[in-house]
Amino acid sequence: MSGAYKEKVNKKVYRQFPELEGKSPSLSSRPGGETLYTYKGSVQLPNGKSMSRVVRVVVSESGRILKLTSSR
Repeated sequence: MSGAYKEKVNKKVYRQFPELEGKSPSLSSRPGGETLYTYKGSVQLPNGKSMSRVVRVVVSESGRILKLTSSR
């Protein structure tokens, strides 16, 4: 399943976090047939500084997004 639902997950993440557009996730397997997608990027703050952002998405074996979390 590792990459079967990648396009669906990418669309959801890119819609919610446009600064990650075009970034490829790293994939890792989890117990129970789940897959963890990890996106890393940076976002520009209003004061001119940048902040790193990590988005983690847990996807079930059937392709359903179970959990989506983001660092600040």
